Amino acid sequence: MRVMTALVLAAVAVPAVAQGTADYDFKYSYPAQAGRIAPLKAWLEAERAKLRTSTARDAAGDRRESKRGGFPFRKHDASREWQVVTDTPRFLSLSSVSYGYTGGAHGSTASGSMVWDKRVGKRLDPKAVFVSNAALQAAVMPTWCKWMRAERDRRAGGPMPSDGIFGKCPPVKDVTVLLGSSNGRAFDRIGVIADQYVVGSYAEGQYETTVPVSAAVLRAVKPEYRGAFMVR
Repeated sequence: MRVMTALVLAAVAVPAVAQGTADYDFKYSYPAQAGRIAPLKAWLEAERAKLRTSTARDAAGDRRESKRGGFPFRKHDASREWQVVTDTPRFLSLSSVSYGYTGGAHGSTASGSMVWDKRVGKRLDPKAVFVSNAALQAAVMPTWCKWMRAERDRRAGGPMPSDGIFGKCPPVKDVTVLLGSSNGRAFDRIGVIADQYVVGSYAEGQYETTVPVSAAVLRAVKPEYRGAFMVR
C-alpha cells in the first residue's frame, strides 16, 4: 500500500488567491483541471469567498474581544488547497488540505475530498458512490485499520495499545475517502485519511494510506458507478 500523497497528480494550479490583513492571512487554490469545468469552478469560487468571509469575520471578532479583555490578539490564518488525485474519462477526483489558526496553542489541519462526475455534471462525496457507509466500512476499513495499528506502533517505537480513546478502528464517517487510479482509466485504489485526533493524538499527525480495489470493494460500489472501477 502506498501513502496517500502518492495518489496526488502533478497538476498546473489556478493562481492562488492570497490576502493578508492585520487580522488574518488567507490563501485558497485549486487545479487548472477544475477551473476548466465551469460549474465546478463556480462552486470552488463560492467556497473560497465563503471561507474568506468567515475568516475575516472571526478574526475581527477575536480582535474586538482581545481589546475588551485586555489580552494580546493573535493573527488568524486560513488556507485551503485543492489538488488532483486522478482524472479519469468519467471523473475528476480531488483532495484538499486545509489549515486554520485562530489564536490557540497551535493550528489545525484537515483533509477533504470530492469527485466531479463529468457525465452528469455533478459534484459528489466519494463515499456517495458506495452502496452505504456500512458496506464501505466492511470492504475497506479492516485492511486500513490493520495498517494503522502497525503504523502507530512504528511511530511510537513499540506497541501502542488502545487507551479507549485512540487506536480504535474509526467509523468511515470520521475519515476522508479519496478515489485514486494507477492508470488514469478507472479507480483501482481507495485512499483513507484519518486526521489528527481521529485515531491518535495531535502529535501523531494524520494517518493515511491506500487500499487496493478488490472484488469485495467493487461489490460495495453502487451498480451505476461500478464501470468506473477496476480490481487490482
